[in-house]
Parts: sequence; C-alpha cells; structure tokens
Amino acid sequence: QVHIVESGGGLVQPGGSLTLSCTASGSPFIDYTMGWYREAPGEGRVWLATITRRSSMYASSVQGRFTVSRDNAKNMVFLQMSDLKPEDTAVYYCKKILPYPATWGRGTQVTVSS
Repeated sequence: QVHIVESGGGLVQPGGSLTLSCTASGSPFIDYTMGWYREAPGEGRVWLATITRRSSMYASSVQGRFTVSRDNAKNMVFLQMSDLKPEDTAVYYCKKILPYPATWGRGTQVTVSS
C-alpha cells in the first residue's frame, strides 16, 4: 500500500556528484525509518545508509562521501553522493524499513564512467 519511488539516477563522471531522491506515500512520514541500498552487477543488494527521525547511519564504504537527508513536509528522502567512483556504479534502491511491512522502490541506475 505504501509506494516508494526513486529518481535522479544517471551518468556521471568519476569525481562528480549526484543527488538521488525518494518519495514515499503514507503518514506520519516523520516516523518512518528509511534506507538506501545498492546492487552492482554480480553482487547482492547492500545497505548504504539509514535515516530515522533523529539520526543517520552509514556503511563504511560510503561514509564521508554520501549524505542522507529528509524533508518530512514533502515525504522525501535524499542521498547526496560526491566524489563518485566507478565502483559506485549500481542500481540504487530506497526502502521504507519501518514500520512494517517494509517496502522497496524499483531502483534508479547510477553509472560512474568517463
């Protein structure tokens, strides 16, 4: 019943920046725990970051380069990515983690290449 939609993916050069957006239906959005994940070719889907009402957490692979934020008035979550590397190439997914049931978006492709 809750719908998650990601946007903002595309082609970016190494060292560049890109911001992904995620819109989630439902309320109260301020109480949603949201997460970002990615899946590279030949690899499983891995966790990148989580944001709650008050805190954020990051995987070590992206800490310092990626920043997760939210705009509760717009029911949106963002992933700001900087200093992008070819190994960041993947399909990026937004997920409503809590409350249950968890809900995934369909993903948005990010390709880092010159």
